[in-house]
Amino acid sequence: MDKQTRNKWIMYHQIHHMKRDGQSVTSIAKELVLDWRTVKNYLDMSEEDYEQFLLRQQERTKKLSVYEGFVKSKLIEHQETGASQMHDWLKEHHPGLLDVPQKTVYNFIQFIRNKYNIPYQKAIREYMIVEECDYGKQAQADFGQYNMRAGDGSRKKVWFFTLVLSRSRKKFVCFSEKAFTTQSAIESHEKAFEHFSGIPCEVVYDQDRLFISDENSGKLILTEGFKSYVRMREFSLHFCRKADPPSKGKIENVVKYVKQNFLYNREFRDIDTLNQQAIAWLARTANAVVHARTKKIPENEWLIERHQLRSFVPIPVKPPVKIYHVRKDNTINYHGNFYSLPLGTYKGAGTQVSLQENENCIEIFDSGNQLVCKHPLCNEKGRVIKNTDHARDKSEKINAMIEQASSLFTEKDMAVLFMEQIRNEKPRYIRDQISLLLKTIKKYPGKVISETLFWCIENKVFDTVDFTCVAESLSSSATTVAIPELPIKLMNPDSIEKANICPKASSYVCKVIFRGPIYY
Repeated sequence: MDKQTRNKWIMYHQIHHMKRDGQSVTSIAKELVLDWRTVKNYLDMSEEDYEQFLLRQQERTKKLSVYEGFVKSKLIEHQETGASQMHDWLKEHHPGLLDVPQKTVYNFIQFIRNKYNIPYQKAIREYMIVEECDYGKQAQADFGQYNMRAGDGSRKKVWFFTLVLSRSRKKFVCFSEKAFTTQSAIESHEKAFEHFSGIPCEVVYDQDRLFISDENSGKLILTEGFKSYVRMREFSLHFCRKADPPSKGKIENVVKYVKQNFLYNREFRDIDTLNQQAIAWLARTANAVVHARTKKIPENEWLIERHQLRSFVPIPVKPPVKIYHVRKDNTINYHGNFYSLPLGTYKGAGTQVSLQENENCIEIFDSGNQLVCKHPLCNEKGRVIKNTDHARDKSEKINAMIEQASSLFTEKDMAVLFMEQIRNEKPRYIRDQISLLLKTIKKYPGKVISETLFWCIENKVFDTVDFTCVAESLSSSATTVAIPELPIKLMNPDSIEKANICPKASSYVCKVIFRGPIYY
């Protein structure tokens, strides 16, 4: 009896057992995740009836029966073949194949395996124990991440870098609140080598994008920053096969050890505290407890290995220089944000600057390696980070316009005072205001312009539109033609005294004339 038939008999007896215990058809169907009609049919069958039912199922015609010989031959030749691959082979070698789902192909393959006793054989990789390497020869490095519990009940994701000396099994780990970059990974190497008081001859890695930028016909191409660092430190690199954790089992065990022994149920306070706790854990447990494989204490073994490590002398690890093209709006695009540059940095297509990231800020240098500007590093995306001194400087042109306009006045100082007051009150429109003022000055005589300037300053009217209206009014009153007086015809001869009464008038004639247009 094959496994599938055995499972069906188990289900049949389970249904009858539950019915004898008093359960209803509905409850049995719900518990066994079956249709209630199926449960009812099985309850109506005796064991003999159910056996005949199974035999009929095995003997019924299958949609893919005509391909039985093809499928059998393929399974005998390649016993590990899966349903998806077999489905593709059927479509490739039999263009007239029926449109059947992959599940149907899977069921047919299982039928062929059971019928001809062709078991599924997965390719088995053989492993062998690795001999211990010499002291100081090798270390293994890897990254990990973990979701910790925070004090407020939320979850906090942390990333960590870990490195282990292959012979002594002495470990190092450091944590970060952000995903590692090539620069932060290099800094972590320096911390690890300082912790070990030396540098091994070789370090084993995964094919991580922090270290490898590309692959060319099997040749791995390192990132610029990591290549320059390895050149300075002069240790050999060994990259494991892609997606092959067993090839660096020592560090894989350390990553698991950090998660299960140190991080499990530990509360996150801040990253500095976590790193301090990690160093204490390394000294207290990770490097002080007998290792399960070597049966030795890593710290004691390291006392022997440290003399075989190459000497460690701290070196300043500068971030790599990155070249960026300057956009025509005098900005560069860095990590999804736009950072401003001083006006005039863009000098046509091909203008480039170099950039260095340093302590949460970016420094931008020109082609002569001179510092152009600094910006705080923004971790968001789509933002524009702009220094206030990078805005377009309009003051010089405005000053030149004021100088040009004031030179046309007889009272130059007073004109400058008038225009500066306009700039204070209407800074956004000062250019338009002065342009209109220049047109007005050219349109009316100098005497009218001077009288208008005096009147505006005296009445605190600082607007060129009003200045133009006043100038127009004064010009009209100065050119008005005298109208001869006609004798007054009295309707009532007795009102001669009232006819000679002169109404009082304001001494500011133009003020009366201009009052309407000024205030609206």
